[in-house]
Amino acid sequence: MSVRVLLVDDQPLMLVGLGILIGDTDDLEVVGQAGDGREAVRLVRELRPDVVVMDIRMPDMDGIEATRQATAEPDPPKVLVLTTFDDDEYVYGALRAGASGFLLKSMALDAILGAIRVVAAGDALIAPSVTRRLIADFAGTSRPAAPEPDAEPAEDPRLLAGITDREREVLALVGQGLSNTEIAERLVISAATAKTHVARLFAKLEARDRVHLAIVAFEAGLMPRRRSGLMPRRR
Repeated sequence: MSVRVLLVDDQPLMLVGLGILIGDTDDLEVVGQAGDGREAVRLVRELRPDVVVMDIRMPDMDGIEATRQATAEPDPPKVLVLTTFDDDEYVYGALRAGASGFLLKSMALDAILGAIRVVAAGDALIAPSVTRRLIADFAGTSRPAAPEPDAEPAEDPRLLAGITDREREVLALVGQGLSNTEIAERLVISAATAKTHVARLFAKLEARDRVHLAIVAFEAGLMPRRRSGLMPRRR
């Protein structure tokens, strides 16, 4: 079956370009287009897409609020947020709103097609080199008191109750942005076993997707905090 995609952007050229590109694929289908967040939420309720490709800066209702409302629906779609590299503050809001992944507007259109497929399958983070930084910063700012930049965080056992040692290892690797195949290679296990561990983490931690698991990994202290030298948040 085709992945049903809703495109949301206030730039007509972006909608046209993605619409034409998706129209040439066999496994993706554009079921609707919206130019602002309010229309996007209406179409999510009406069309029940599998994936929403969501812009952030839009008139009437922005992409963060639209993401919050879309992901609150019964059987919600996956939401891919369109952002630029230095707009971290928007990504933090999108994470809290329930976004499943991120796209950079500088990406080639065919790369966006691959990203849609990945998120629809719920199998991996988008652009790990970017999302690792964003999630690490997001998780770090959500704690009331941060240690020195070079200090290793202590594990929070409350967040990891019921998690086995192997699942803890898998969770830490998910936090690094690794796919199931990469996790299997790192731990010298089969891909099927890695997938099983990730599925159990979803159930035990009540996580909605791999981005959520990655945030838990940072919040639980499984990952080192970001070091100085990373790009600061734009003021």
